[in-house]
Amino acid sequence: MSPAARARDLWYRAGWEAAAVGRSVRRALTGPGPERDLAVQAVKAAGAAILAWAVAGWWWQAPLALMAPWTAVALVQSTVYRSVRTGVQQVVLIAAGTVLAAAAAGLTGDTMAAMALVLPVTALLGNYSRFEDQGVYASTTALFVLVYGSYSGFDILHRLLETLLGAVIGIAVNALVLPPVHLRHAHESLCRVPRDGAELLRTMAGEMERGHARHQAQEWHNRARTLPQRLADLRNARMWTRESLRLNPAGRIRRPGPALPSTQWDAAWERIADHLTALTRTLVEAAGESPRLRPPPDTVLAEVPPLLYALADVCEADSAALRAPGGVRGPDGAPGRCGDGDAGDAGDVGDGREEALGRAWEAHRRLKARLVDQDGETATSVGGLVAELQQLLHDLDDAGATMAPAGNTR
Repeated sequence: MSPAARARDLWYRAGWEAAAVGRSVRRALTGPGPERDLAVQAVKAAGAAILAWAVAGWWWQAPLALMAPWTAVALVQSTVYRSVRTGVQQVVLIAAGTVLAAAAAGLTGDTMAAMALVLPVTALLGNYSRFEDQGVYASTTALFVLVYGSYSGFDILHRLLETLLGAVIGIAVNALVLPPVHLRHAHESLCRVPRDGAELLRTMAGEMERGHARHQAQEWHNRARTLPQRLADLRNARMWTRESLRLNPAGRIRRPGPALPSTQWDAAWERIADHLTALTRTLVEAAGESPRLRPPPDTVLAEVPPLLYALADVCEADSAALRAPGGVRGPDGAPGRCGDGDAGDAGDVGDGREEALGRAWEAHRRLKARLVDQDGETATSVGGLVAELQQLLHDLDDAGATMAPAGNTR
Protein backbone atom coordinates (compact mmCIF):
# COMPACT_ATOMS: atom_id res chain seq x y z
CA MET A 1 0.00 0.00 0.00
CA SER A 2 1.36 3.39 -1.00
CA PRO A 3 1.91 6.11 1.64
CA ALA A 4 -0.97 8.13 0.19
CA ALA A 5 -3.34 5.16 0.31
CA ARG A 6 -2.20 4.35 3.84
CA ALA A 7 -2.84 7.95 4.89
CA ARG A 8 -6.33 7.84 3.35
CA ASP A 9 -7.04 4.56 5.14
CA LEU A 10 -5.89 5.99 8.48
CA TRP A 11 -7.97 9.12 7.91
CA TYR A 12 -11.01 7.00 7.09
CA ARG A 13 -10.51 4.85 10.19
CA ALA A 14 -10.09 7.93 12.38
CA GLY A 15 -13.25 9.47 10.94
CA TRP A 16 -15.19 6.24 11.42
CA GLU A 17 -14.00 5.97 15.04
CA ALA A 18 -14.88 9.60 15.74
CA ALA A 19 -18.34 9.11 14.25
CA ALA A 20 -18.87 5.96 16.36
CA VAL A 21 -17.86 7.83 19.50
CA GLY A 22 -20.21 10.66 18.57
CA ARG A 23 -23.10 8.23 18.11
CA SER A 24 -22.40 6.65 21.49
CA VAL A 25 -22.30 10.04 23.21
CA ARG A 26 -25.55 11.07 21.52
CA ARG A 27 -27.29 7.85 22.59
CA ALA A 28 -26.05 8.31 26.16
CA LEU A 29 -27.49 11.84 26.25
CA THR A 30 -30.80 11.16 24.53
CA GLY A 31 -32.17 8.01 26.16
CA PRO A 32 -31.63 4.97 28.39
CA GLY A 33 -29.43 2.22 27.08
CA PRO A 34 -26.00 0.58 27.41
CA GLU A 35 -24.19 3.82 26.57
CA ARG A 36 -25.89 5.73 29.37
CA ASP A 37 -25.32 2.84 31.78
CA LEU A 38 -21.58 2.92 31.01
CA ALA A 39 -21.49 6.68 31.50
CA VAL A 40 -23.20 6.36 34.88
CA GLN A 41 -20.71 3.70 35.99
CA ALA A 42 -17.79 5.89 34.89
CA VAL A 43 -19.09 8.86 36.89
CA LYS A 44 -19.67 6.60 39.91
CA ALA A 45 -16.11 5.24 39.70
CA ALA A 46 -14.70 8.77 39.59
CA GLY A 47 -16.90 9.82 42.50
CA ALA A 48 -15.85 6.80 44.58
CA ALA A 49 -12.16 7.57 43.97
CA ILE A 50 -12.58 11.23 44.92
CA LEU A 51 -14.48 10.32 48.08
CA ALA A 52 -11.85 7.75 49.07
CA TRP A 53 -9.07 10.30 48.53
CA ALA A 54 -10.96 12.92 50.53
CA VAL A 55 -11.23 10.55 53.49
CA ALA A 56 -7.77 8.93 53.30
CA GLY A 57 -5.63 11.76 51.93
CA TRP A 58 -7.31 14.97 53.01
CA TRP A 59 -9.01 14.08 56.30
CA TRP A 60 -7.02 11.08 57.55
CA GLN A 61 -3.62 12.23 56.12
CA ALA A 62 -2.66 8.59 55.47
CA PRO A 63 1.01 8.01 54.54
CA LEU A 64 0.08 6.21 51.27
CA ALA A 65 -3.44 7.49 50.66
CA LEU A 66 -3.23 6.39 47.01
CA MET A 67 -4.30 2.89 48.07
CA ALA A 68 -7.82 4.00 48.99
CA PRO A 69 -8.89 5.70 45.71
CA TRP A 70 -6.97 3.08 43.72
CA THR A 71 -9.06 0.33 45.31
CA ALA A 72 -12.31 2.31 45.22
CA VAL A 73 -12.21 3.09 41.50
CA ALA A 74 -11.54 -0.57 40.69
CA LEU A 75 -14.50 -1.79 42.72
CA VAL A 76 -17.22 0.14 40.90
CA GLN A 77 -17.88 -2.96 38.83
CA SER A 78 -20.63 -3.87 36.37
CA THR A 79 -22.65 -5.63 39.12
CA VAL A 80 -22.85 -5.27 42.91
CA TYR A 81 -22.04 -8.95 43.34
CA ARG A 82 -18.90 -8.52 41.23
CA SER A 83 -17.90 -5.50 43.34
CA VAL A 84 -18.10 -7.56 46.51
CA ARG A 85 -16.26 -10.53 45.01
CA THR A 86 -13.56 -8.33 43.50
CA GLY A 87 -13.23 -6.44 46.79
CA VAL A 88 -12.47 -9.65 48.68
CA GLN A 89 -9.93 -10.67 46.01
CA GLN A 90 -8.19 -7.30 46.10
CA VAL A 91 -7.99 -7.09 49.90
CA VAL A 92 -6.40 -10.56 50.02
CA LEU A 93 -3.93 -9.77 47.22
CA ILE A 94 -2.96 -6.34 48.53
CA ALA A 95 -2.49 -7.72 52.04
CA ALA A 96 -0.34 -10.55 50.66
CA GLY A 97 1.74 -8.17 48.51
CA THR A 98 2.28 -5.80 51.46
CA VAL A 99 3.30 -8.50 53.92
CA LEU A 100 5.57 -10.32 51.46
CA ALA A 101 7.28 -7.09 50.39
CA ALA A 102 7.85 -6.04 54.01
CA ALA A 103 9.26 -9.47 54.85
CA ALA A 104 11.60 -9.43 51.83
CA ALA A 105 12.81 -5.90 52.63
CA GLY A 106 13.45 -6.82 56.24
CA LEU A 107 15.31 -9.96 55.22
CA THR A 108 17.55 -8.41 52.54
CA GLY A 109 17.83 -4.78 53.59
CA ASP A 110 18.04 -3.78 49.92
CA THR A 111 15.22 -2.67 47.63
CA MET A 112 16.60 -4.34 44.49
CA ALA A 113 17.23 -7.63 46.25
CA ALA A 114 13.79 -7.51 47.87
CA MET A 115 12.19 -7.01 44.43
CA ALA A 116 14.11 -9.97 43.02
CA LEU A 117 12.93 -12.08 45.92
CA VAL A 118 9.29 -11.06 46.21
CA LEU A 119 8.09 -10.31 42.66
CA PRO A 120 8.32 -13.91 41.35
CA VAL A 121 6.28 -15.04 44.35
CA THR A 122 3.58 -12.36 43.94
CA ALA A 123 3.44 -12.99 40.17
CA LEU A 124 2.81 -16.68 40.80
CA LEU A 125 0.22 -15.82 43.45
CA GLY A 126 -1.51 -13.49 40.99
CA ASN A 127 -1.88 -16.30 38.47
CA TYR A 128 -3.95 -18.39 40.87
CA SER A 129 -7.25 -18.96 39.05
CA ARG A 130 -9.41 -17.95 42.01
CA PHE A 131 -8.11 -14.38 41.72
CA GLU A 132 -9.14 -14.13 38.02
CA ASP A 133 -7.96 -10.84 36.50
CA GLN A 134 -7.17 -9.21 39.86
CA GLY A 135 -3.87 -11.05 40.30
CA VAL A 136 -1.71 -8.10 39.25
CA TYR A 137 -2.57 -6.27 42.49
CA ALA A 138 -0.23 -8.48 44.52
CA SER A 139 2.82 -7.48 42.45
CA THR A 140 1.90 -3.81 42.07
CA THR A 141 1.29 -3.48 45.82
CA ALA A 142 4.66 -5.06 46.56
CA LEU A 143 6.28 -2.54 44.21
CA PHE A 144 4.54 0.39 45.92
CA VAL A 145 5.71 -0.79 49.31
CA LEU A 146 9.33 -1.34 48.24
CA VAL A 147 9.69 1.84 46.13
CA TYR A 148 8.18 4.05 48.85
CA GLY A 149 10.23 2.27 51.50
CA SER A 150 7.21 2.01 53.80
CA TYR A 151 7.29 -1.43 55.37
CA SER A 152 7.31 -0.93 59.10
CA GLY A 153 4.56 -2.52 61.17
CA PHE A 154 2.74 0.84 61.34
CA ASP A 155 3.01 1.28 57.56
CA ILE A 156 1.70 -2.24 56.91
CA LEU A 157 -1.31 -1.56 59.10
CA HIS A 158 -1.97 1.67 57.22
CA ARG A 159 -1.79 -0.10 53.84
CA LEU A 160 -4.43 -2.59 54.96
CA LEU A 161 -6.68 0.07 56.49
CA GLU A 162 -6.42 2.25 53.35
CA THR A 163 -7.29 -0.75 51.18
CA LEU A 164 -10.28 -1.65 53.35
CA LEU A 165 -11.45 1.97 53.28
CA GLY A 166 -11.28 2.09 49.48
CA ALA A 167 -13.06 -1.25 49.20
CA VAL A 168 -15.89 -0.18 51.48
CA ILE A 169 -16.36 3.12 49.64
CA GLY A 170 -16.24 1.51 46.17
CA ILE A 171 -18.73 -1.23 47.06
CA ALA A 172 -21.03 1.21 48.87
CA VAL A 173 -21.12 3.66 45.96
CA ASN A 174 -21.85 0.89 43.47
CA ALA A 175 -24.58 -0.65 45.65
CA LEU A 176 -26.31 2.53 46.82
CA VAL A 177 -25.96 4.99 43.91
CA LEU A 178 -27.99 3.75 40.92
CA PRO A 179 -26.91 0.12 41.37
CA PRO A 180 -26.51 -1.52 37.94
CA VAL A 181 -29.22 -3.86 36.67
CA HIS A 182 -28.62 -5.44 33.26
CA LEU A 183 -32.17 -6.56 32.48
CA ARG A 184 -32.51 -3.87 29.82
CA HIS A 185 -29.54 -5.34 27.95
CA ALA A 186 -31.22 -8.75 27.92
CA HIS A 187 -34.43 -7.20 26.55
CA GLU A 188 -32.54 -5.45 23.77
CA SER A 189 -30.68 -8.62 22.79
CA LEU A 190 -33.89 -10.64 22.98
CA CYS A 191 -35.82 -8.29 20.71
CA ARG A 192 -33.00 -7.92 18.22
CA VAL A 193 -33.00 -11.60 17.25
CA PRO A 194 -36.49 -11.84 15.62
CA ARG A 195 -36.18 -8.28 14.30
CA ASP A 196 -32.94 -9.11 12.46
CA GLY A 197 -34.51 -12.35 11.19
CA ALA A 198 -37.52 -10.44 9.84
CA GLU A 199 -35.32 -7.85 8.11
CA LEU A 200 -33.26 -10.58 6.43
CA LEU A 201 -36.31 -12.52 5.23
CA ARG A 202 -37.99 -9.38 3.88
CA THR A 203 -34.80 -8.35 2.05
CA MET A 204 -34.48 -11.81 0.52
CA ALA A 205 -38.11 -11.77 -0.64
CA GLY A 206 -37.84 -8.33 -2.25
CA GLU A 207 -34.59 -9.06 -4.08
CA MET A 208 -35.78 -12.48 -5.26
CA GLU A 209 -38.89 -10.87 -6.76
CA ARG A 210 -36.67 -8.54 -8.80
CA GLY A 211 -34.27 -11.33 -9.80
CA HIS A 212 -31.30 -11.79 -7.52
CA ALA A 213 -27.63 -12.29 -8.38
CA ARG A 214 -25.01 -14.40 -6.63
CA HIS A 215 -23.50 -11.45 -4.75
CA GLN A 216 -26.92 -10.71 -3.25
CA ALA A 217 -27.33 -14.33 -2.15
CA GLN A 218 -23.85 -14.19 -0.62
CA GLU A 219 -24.87 -11.09 1.34
CA TRP A 220 -27.97 -12.93 2.63
CA HIS A 221 -25.74 -15.78 3.73
CA ASN A 222 -23.38 -13.41 5.54
CA ARG A 223 -26.31 -11.79 7.35
CA ALA A 224 -27.73 -15.17 8.33
CA ARG A 225 -24.39 -16.12 9.84
CA THR A 226 -24.57 -13.12 12.21
CA LEU A 227 -27.71 -14.44 13.92
CA PRO A 228 -25.78 -16.95 16.11
CA GLN A 229 -23.75 -14.00 17.43
CA ARG A 230 -27.00 -12.24 18.37
CA LEU A 231 -28.00 -15.37 20.29
CA ALA A 232 -24.60 -15.45 21.98
CA ASP A 233 -25.17 -11.82 23.01
CA LEU A 234 -28.53 -12.86 24.44
CA ARG A 235 -27.02 -15.70 26.47
CA ASN A 236 -24.36 -13.33 27.79
CA ALA A 237 -27.02 -10.73 28.66
CA ARG A 238 -29.05 -13.35 30.53
CA MET A 239 -25.96 -14.22 32.59
CA TRP A 240 -25.29 -10.57 33.42
CA THR A 241 -28.94 -10.06 34.35
CA ARG A 242 -28.89 -12.95 36.82
CA GLU A 243 -25.65 -11.72 38.35
CA SER A 244 -26.73 -8.07 38.50
CA LEU A 245 -29.72 -8.98 40.72
CA ARG A 246 -27.52 -10.72 43.33
CA LEU A 247 -26.84 -8.59 46.45
CA ASN A 248 -28.47 -5.67 44.61
CA PRO A 249 -30.75 -3.42 46.72
CA ALA A 250 -32.35 -2.15 43.52
CA GLY A 251 -33.69 -5.64 42.93
CA ARG A 252 -36.24 -4.96 45.67
CA ILE A 253 -36.95 -1.36 44.69
CA ARG A 254 -37.35 -1.51 40.92
CA ARG A 255 -40.21 -3.32 39.23
CA PRO A 256 -38.57 -5.98 37.04
CA GLY A 257 -41.70 -6.65 34.98
CA PRO A 258 -42.52 -10.05 33.49
CA ALA A 259 -39.64 -12.45 33.10
CA LEU A 260 -37.82 -13.21 29.89
CA PRO A 261 -38.91 -16.18 27.78
CA SER A 262 -37.27 -19.45 28.75
CA THR A 263 -33.98 -20.59 27.27
CA GLN A 264 -36.05 -22.96 25.09
CA TRP A 265 -36.85 -19.86 23.04
CA ASP A 266 -33.11 -19.35 22.53
CA ALA A 267 -32.73 -23.00 21.48
CA ALA A 268 -35.57 -22.66 18.94
CA TRP A 269 -33.93 -19.58 17.46
CA GLU A 270 -30.58 -21.35 17.29
CA ARG A 271 -32.25 -23.91 15.02
CA ILE A 272 -33.92 -21.12 13.02
CA ALA A 273 -30.54 -19.47 12.51
CA ASP A 274 -29.05 -22.79 11.38
CA HIS A 275 -31.81 -23.32 8.79
CA LEU A 276 -31.59 -19.73 7.54
CA THR A 277 -27.86 -20.20 7.08
CA ALA A 278 -28.40 -23.48 5.19
CA LEU A 279 -31.18 -21.94 3.08
CA THR A 280 -29.06 -18.97 2.03
CA ARG A 281 -26.09 -21.27 1.33
CA THR A 282 -28.29 -23.27 -1.08
CA LEU A 283 -29.31 -20.06 -2.83
CA VAL A 284 -25.65 -19.03 -3.13
CA GLU A 285 -24.67 -22.40 -4.62
CA ALA A 286 -27.54 -22.20 -7.12
CA ALA A 287 -26.72 -18.71 -8.41
CA GLY A 288 -24.07 -17.10 -10.58
CA GLU A 289 -22.41 -17.98 -13.88
CA SER A 290 -20.97 -21.31 -12.67
CA PRO A 291 -23.37 -22.57 -10.00
CA ARG A 292 -22.59 -25.79 -8.13
CA LEU A 293 -26.33 -26.60 -8.10
CA ARG A 294 -28.65 -26.17 -11.05
CA PRO A 295 -30.70 -23.01 -10.37
CA PRO A 296 -34.38 -23.64 -9.63
CA PRO A 297 -36.73 -22.71 -12.49
CA ASP A 298 -38.35 -19.28 -12.43
CA THR A 299 -41.73 -20.93 -11.76
CA VAL A 300 -40.29 -22.31 -8.51
CA LEU A 301 -38.49 -19.12 -7.47
CA ALA A 302 -41.73 -17.19 -7.98
CA GLU A 303 -43.30 -19.25 -5.14
CA VAL A 304 -40.54 -18.40 -2.64
CA PRO A 305 -41.03 -14.61 -2.00
CA PRO A 306 -44.62 -14.94 -0.68
CA LEU A 307 -43.37 -17.60 1.73
CA LEU A 308 -40.46 -15.41 2.86
CA TYR A 309 -42.76 -12.41 3.34
CA ALA A 310 -45.05 -14.52 5.52
CA LEU A 311 -42.09 -15.78 7.56
CA ALA A 312 -40.92 -12.17 8.03
CA ASP A 313 -44.41 -11.30 9.31
CA VAL A 314 -44.14 -14.15 11.86
CA CYS A 315 -40.77 -12.84 13.10
CA GLU A 316 -42.10 -9.29 13.29
CA ALA A 317 -45.08 -10.54 15.29
CA ASP A 318 -42.68 -12.17 17.75
CA SER A 319 -40.70 -8.95 18.06
CA ALA A 320 -43.94 -7.02 18.58
CA ALA A 321 -45.11 -9.50 21.22
CA LEU A 322 -41.95 -8.82 23.23
CA ARG A 323 -42.79 -5.12 23.44
CA ALA A 324 -46.59 -5.33 23.56
CA PRO A 325 -48.50 -4.26 26.71
CA GLY A 326 -48.10 -7.18 29.07
CA GLY A 327 -45.02 -8.40 27.20
CA VAL A 328 -41.41 -8.31 28.30
CA ARG A 329 -40.62 -5.11 30.19
CA GLY A 330 -37.55 -3.28 31.40
CA PRO A 331 -36.15 -3.14 34.94
CA ASP A 332 -38.11 0.03 35.74
CA GLY A 333 -41.39 -1.42 34.50
CA ALA A 334 -41.19 0.37 31.15
CA PRO A 335 -41.48 -1.63 27.92
CA GLY A 336 -38.23 -3.17 26.72
CA ARG A 337 -36.54 -1.31 23.85
CA CYS A 338 -37.54 -3.65 21.03
CA GLY A 339 -38.23 -0.95 18.48
CA ASP A 340 -40.07 2.28 17.88
CA GLY A 341 -43.76 2.85 17.85
CA ASP A 342 -46.75 1.18 19.44
CA ALA A 343 -46.57 -2.59 19.40
CA GLY A 344 -50.30 -3.03 19.84
CA ASP A 345 -52.19 -5.37 22.11
CA ALA A 346 -50.59 -8.72 22.90
CA GLY A 347 -53.72 -10.59 21.83
CA ASP A 348 -53.82 -8.84 18.45
CA VAL A 349 -50.15 -9.62 17.96
CA GLY A 350 -50.80 -13.31 18.64
CA ASP A 351 -53.67 -13.40 16.13
CA GLY A 352 -51.46 -11.75 13.52
CA ARG A 353 -48.75 -14.31 14.11
CA GLU A 354 -51.13 -17.25 13.58
CA GLU A 355 -52.49 -15.69 10.40
CA ALA A 356 -48.97 -15.12 9.03
CA LEU A 357 -47.94 -18.66 9.96
CA GLY A 358 -50.98 -20.01 8.12
CA ARG A 359 -50.03 -18.04 5.01
CA ALA A 360 -46.49 -19.38 5.27
CA TRP A 361 -47.63 -23.01 5.43
CA GLU A 362 -49.96 -22.47 2.48
CA ALA A 363 -47.12 -20.92 0.44
CA HIS A 364 -44.89 -23.84 1.42
CA ARG A 365 -47.48 -26.34 0.16
CA ARG A 366 -47.52 -24.58 -3.20
CA LEU A 367 -43.73 -24.65 -3.34
CA LYS A 368 -43.61 -28.31 -2.34
CA ALA A 369 -46.05 -29.20 -5.12
CA ARG A 370 -43.47 -27.96 -7.64
CA LEU A 371 -41.12 -30.81 -6.69
CA VAL A 372 -42.96 -33.34 -8.86
CA ASP A 373 -42.19 -31.30 -12.00
CA GLN A 374 -38.40 -31.26 -11.50
CA ASP A 375 -35.76 -33.42 -13.15
CA GLY A 376 -32.89 -35.01 -11.22
CA GLU A 377 -30.65 -31.92 -11.27
CA THR A 378 -33.15 -29.22 -10.35
CA ALA A 379 -34.79 -31.53 -7.80
CA THR A 380 -31.62 -31.22 -5.68
CA SER A 381 -31.76 -27.44 -5.36
CA VAL A 382 -35.56 -27.24 -5.14
CA GLY A 383 -35.65 -30.06 -2.62
CA GLY A 384 -33.04 -28.25 -0.52
CA LEU A 385 -35.18 -25.10 -0.49
CA VAL A 386 -38.33 -27.04 0.39
CA ALA A 387 -36.63 -28.98 3.21
CA GLU A 388 -34.95 -25.97 4.85
CA LEU A 389 -38.10 -23.84 4.63
CA GLN A 390 -40.18 -26.64 6.16
CA GLN A 391 -37.72 -26.96 9.06
CA LEU A 392 -37.79 -23.18 9.43
CA LEU A 393 -41.57 -23.22 9.72
CA HIS A 394 -41.51 -25.94 12.37
CA ASP A 395 -38.89 -24.09 14.42
CA LEU A 396 -40.79 -20.80 14.22
CA ASP A 397 -43.82 -22.72 15.49
CA ASP A 398 -41.69 -24.00 18.38
CA ALA A 399 -40.40 -20.50 19.10
CA GLY A 400 -43.98 -19.24 19.41
CA ALA A 401 -44.80 -21.97 21.91
CA THR A 402 -41.84 -20.90 24.13
CA MET A 403 -42.68 -17.17 24.21
CA ALA A 404 -44.24 -17.53 27.69
CA PRO A 405 -41.94 -16.23 30.46
CA ALA A 406 -39.84 -18.77 32.31
CA GLY A 407 -40.69 -17.24 35.68
CA ASN A 408 -39.56 -14.27 37.74
CA THR A 409 -36.21 -12.87 36.67
CA ARG A 410 -35.08 -12.83 40.26
